Amino acid sequence: MGNLSLVTIVIIAANVLISYKGFNDYSFFERYKFNVGSVRRGEQFRMFSSGFLHADMSHLFMNMLTLYFFADVVIYGVGELNFIVIYIVSLLLGSLLSLYFHQNEFHYSAVGASGAVTGILYAAILLNPGMSLYLFFIPIPIPAYIFGIGYLLYSIYGMKNRVGNIGHDAHFGGAIGGLVVTLILVPTLFQTDVLMIGLLIIPIIILFVMHKMGKI
Repeated sequence: MGNLSLVTIVIIAANVLISYKGFNDYSFFERYKFNVGSVRRGEQFRMFSSGFLHADMSHLFMNMLTLYFFADVVIYGVGELNFIVIYIVSLLLGSLLSLYFHQNEFHYSAVGASGAVTGILYAAILLNPGMSLYLFFIPIPIPAYIFGIGYLLYSIYGMKNRVGNIGHDAHFGGAIGGLVVTLILVPTLFQTDVLMIGLLIIPIIILFVMHKMGKI
């Protein structure tokens, strides 16, 4: 977490500047946010542009803080170009999963870099499974892979029960993006960390089985 990569600085700056524009320009915010009805009418650019808008300063701060903590782990593991690939694919998969689960809710809207940032978080977990995370108000280190599994299971609970004003499906889609792209980029992980990969995939299987059964 020493000197931030230029790529990370550019991404954070883009989020800050575009979000700030959205805070002060309602028409701009409405034009570029994710909205199911607008996307289905042909405005697919919203699936990308919404990832640089945020609802408020706290939303922006938490996403950028998470990105700050984990970007270097991913850049060190796969390089700057692949970091960008993981970020963008995770952002788009977050939007795609939101569209998939809310395709008939034409009013459904969302903003935020959460999908992209969650993808980076899960890429970092794969690349450095031995690292530990500290959560707010919990002074005990939590193994990264345990956090990853728990977070995905909580996201399933949040999707099922519509917990909070949070895009749990975008987080989940981003996590899938981070996992899949990282495994494509670093296939040796299948030899060194196959058990952990299997554990992280279990919540993904649970999600789609529950959806198939009509429980989500």
